[in-house]
Amino acid sequence: MAGAIRGFSRFASQPSGQVALGLNNDQATINRTLLDVIRSLDGASTEMVERSKTIFFPGDPAERVYLIRRGAVKLSRVYESGEEITVALLRENSLFGVLSLLTGHRSDRFYHAVAFTRVEMTTAPAASVKQAIENEPSVGLFLLQGLSSRILQTETMIETLTHRDMSSRLVSFLLVLCRDFGVPDEKGITIDLRLSHQAIAEAIGSTRVTITRLLGDLRNSGLVHIDRKKITVLDPIALAKRFN
Repeated sequence: MAGAIRGFSRFASQPSGQVALGLNNDQATINRTLLDVIRSLDGASTEMVERSKTIFFPGDPAERVYLIRRGAVKLSRVYESGEEITVALLRENSLFGVLSLLTGHRSDRFYHAVAFTRVEMTTAPAASVKQAIENEPSVGLFLLQGLSSRILQTETMIETLTHRDMSSRLVSFLLVLCRDFGVPDEKGITIDLRLSHQAIAEAIGSTRVTITRLLGDLRNSGLVHIDRKKITVLDPIALAKRFN
């Protein structure tokens, strides 16, 4: 849990509810430019996907690249045993579906991509993206920056899943959600997602019954508040330190 505490060290010097979350100006500029690049390509389009609907399955042809404009997307790996493990929960301005740019146009998807919330995306054919990179090398740099952000999100999720103790795993996941989807308010940091206990359980490899019990413990301890499936972390530092 030490990583979670480091990730929230910037909260310590600010009053509860006054935490500044979000991208810095340079990153925001990169994301806006990346959006401009993707939507200007031949064959680009805007797509809306309802919550819980699949965007692509493992084994589907990797023919398009996706950039999230609103909402959240869950990427997971499905193993032969039938077990499905979440590898990333992607926020707005995240780039995904880039496998075809690395391994060739006829490659297949490795991941199962599902709309975790209602999602608006800008998508473009992989062939158009590759042509743009060949025509203008700076496009490749923008894509690399977007992909780097996605890799960091995956690494964070993997770190969360390494916790053997389910309480620590849940706390780590909540802190990641605060960082990526958190909105400061007068109570603390509200995760701007409606999260069912089942959705949380599926994301971290637990069961609904276990998540219900653990969230109840956190609520009774005064660390979180839950209202209509929205979770507010009242004090991220105290939450992380309790399970250090």
